[in-house]
Amino acid sequence: MSVVVQFSTAAQSKGLQRVQATYTVREISRQFGLSEHSIRRWTREGVIQAIASSPDGEARYDFHALTQFRRARELRSQGLTTRQIEAELAGQLNLFPEKGGQLIQLPIRLSPFEEALILHEQGDRRAADMYVKAIQGGECISDAYCNLGILDYEANNIPGAFDQFTKALRHDPRHFEAHFNLAHLYFEAGDFRLARLHYEISEVIEPGSASVHFNLGLIHAIDGNLILAIASLHKARESATEEELAQIDEMLAGLQTAIKNPEDRGKKPEARSAPQSEN
Repeated sequence: MSVVVQFSTAAQSKGLQRVQATYTVREISRQFGLSEHSIRRWTREGVIQAIASSPDGEARYDFHALTQFRRARELRSQGLTTRQIEAELAGQLNLFPEKGGQLIQLPIRLSPFEEALILHEQGDRRAADMYVKAIQGGECISDAYCNLGILDYEANNIPGAFDQFTKALRHDPRHFEAHFNLAHLYFEAGDFRLARLHYEISEVIEPGSASVHFNLGLIHAIDGNLILAIASLHKARESATEEELAQIDEMLAGLQTAIKNPEDRGKKPEARSAPQSEN
């Protein structure tokens, strides 16, 4: 059977999306459909706070900035322009006075969720306990449930993963990662109807995700709707990297050949694992 694809970094697990401790400009751009130019400009202007820079000088963002990027996504879905979004985000920034134009960074103790993210990236089993502690404390509840689902999936506890992802949606019905991950699980279970439903919801939340459009194209192709499959793949091309374009174009070529040769339409499309993006 064909497999779903997650165009992702090495931090992702077997096609699923989890909330990470840090994100690069490229990862933010791909996840939220924002141009890298806008992200870098917002960072320079102080609209979005970066926590550090990688060795190549690229800014990195933590899950606090993720909240701001999610807000930007919501505002964009409401029809606001880029400038209006900037004004809205800037209005929420620095409610307390700054000194010398710089935020004063004070050493603080890691919160349970922050500690869980770090332990998770290190492969430490204590991450699950810290996610539970974060939930009990009301901190990043949906994100914590989503990452618990990733841990269950990695432990081959598929029913547990389903349960955690649905709990994430109970607290935030528009949680992108939870919808995407549920779609992945339904696809693996062979329930393409529910997989398509959750991918379509993911598409509404984040229309700029190449992974969502690619997997929708795969499902349409399996259902025999080659026209919709091709349309989805063209959408995937709009935000794909050069590495991803090769796989998308290969899939498109196969579908176009199938349209020209109706006798091939019964063959299920194949999709190899996507190339890993470099940070």
